[in-house]
Amino acid sequence: MAATRRRSERGIGWLAKAASFRTLRDVVTMVAPLSICLALGACASKPLIPYSTDTPPLALVPASYAGVEDRRGRFREIYCAVLEAGGSQLPDYRPCSDALTRVGTEPGGTGKPIDLGPSRRHLVAAIVAGIGYDCFKQWLNPPRTVASHVRQFGYDAMLLPVDALSGSARNARQIRDAIMAMPSEAGAPRLVLMGYSKGAPDILEALVDYPEIRSHVAAMVSVAGAIGGSPLANDVEQYHAELLQYFPGAECTEGDGGGVQSLRPAFRRAWLAQHPLPDGPRYYSVVTFPSLARISSVLKSSYDKLALIDPRNDSQVIFYDQIVPGSALLGYVNADHWAIAVPIERSHPTVGSIFVTQNAYPREALTEAILRFVEEDLDSHR
Repeated sequence: MAATRRRSERGIGWLAKAASFRTLRDVVTMVAPLSICLALGACASKPLIPYSTDTPPLALVPASYAGVEDRRGRFREIYCAVLEAGGSQLPDYRPCSDALTRVGTEPGGTGKPIDLGPSRRHLVAAIVAGIGYDCFKQWLNPPRTVASHVRQFGYDAMLLPVDALSGSARNARQIRDAIMAMPSEAGAPRLVLMGYSKGAPDILEALVDYPEIRSHVAAMVSVAGAIGGSPLANDVEQYHAELLQYFPGAECTEGDGGGVQSLRPAFRRAWLAQHPLPDGPRYYSVVTFPSLARISSVLKSSYDKLALIDPRNDSQVIFYDQIVPGSALLGYVNADHWAIAVPIERSHPTVGSIFVTQNAYPREALTEAILRFVEEDLDSHR
């Protein structure tokens, strides 16, 4: 009872603090998925990875030992071609050399022609967002330019709604229900499930728990996915995340109370150990691996915390925790955790210029390149 009372008092104290937020920095620190929790409730008084014997056997090995196929060479060819074709007409255009990070020995390209014409399969990217998204979606007011961009080429994109603050098991059921409610179509499946941050493990749990959806799914793509969790989640509690319900215009509820737990490394690694991924859909991983200069100023504190474990992080997730076992590794993206998916700067340029200083990234081109790669790869496995 005493522990429950202390937790309640801490939660009330933080709510009072949240209600008094007035400055631009206060708003910004409430806007990101896991960093919000970090900014509100975290302190570095304990190790981010606590001592525990309650863990499956683990080994940090080269990705190929985990069945990961390194396809970075071909993806670079495709992404570079998309960027060059769009040029300065693309939002937040960057040259390819700055859009991707070379890590280790990257395989060379194939030299094969790159088809930038209309899609043959008409793939549909169904995107599952990260923790807290519905809480700040109204404030963010995303421009929806990714969908309009890829539609020019015969693709499509949509958002699969899930609970902002619930655990992955509950969100997996919502993903299942959304897919089963879609009209049945003849021919090969066109659905490409793309999970950002916590959205990636939400999708994996759906594919494992609900075999009836697998025939509807062509591929799963993790984009900065918290596949192995994030040590930052060990330093916060669920009630910190639940403060997002009080963000101006928030449309989220407290859910089932499992969102933060679903992001803890011990939870994610135990889940992976107990749940082999099913055959059927093909799996792909896009990893964020920013240079230090590409991390927004407001994310530096969370980057520094994770750097105590490994400086090769995107401010929220360490680079090796973003790869789906048995997937094809497409590339390391030179963007921090927000820049790859959350267009804060476009909706709030003042916030961008002061706090979210490295938020500009050609997300439209990246999504197109991912869909073109997946389509080409699916064709080669017919």
